[in-house]
Amino acid sequence: MLDTIDMRLLSALQKNAHLTAQELGEILNLSPSQAGRRRQRLEAEGYIEGYNARLSPQKLGLSVQAFIQVQLGTHGPENSQSFATLISTRAEIVSAWTLTGDADYLLRAYCEDLNALNRLIHEVLLPHAAVSRVQSQIVMDQLKRDAPLPT
Repeated sequence: MLDTIDMRLLSALQKNAHLTAQELGEILNLSPSQAGRRRQRLEAEGYIEGYNARLSPQKLGLSVQAFIQVQLGTHGPENSQSFATLISTRAEIVSAWTLTGDADYLLRAYCEDLNALNRLIHEVLLPHAAVSRVQSQIVMDQLKRDAPLPT
């Protein structure tokens, strides 16, 4: 069970994962050792899955962000596994979801330019034996960054 202090700790870490036990203790009105033990417990219990750095796509030369909907023509465990393996090997596909509705998958991709996105769609995704349809939407502007989870 999470108490209000745990929730405040998780909220603080989502805003700044670099907080030290000393800084967390100050925020939570705990000693540094108590704050550190709580963080370790939340990590061990799987509430905290890891720590990442948020990189700038533009600084890395990734000027095109797109959402790609993929519909399979044939379904089944082998096709789903084969497609999942394919997308897991592609660095430009940064996240993927299975969906209800018309599309079976929603992919989020970052590419250097439109030619790179075109190659991803026409040379990687569409040639897969199970894929019947691919539709992409290019992001014009991102109004809200990926936000912390509500706590």
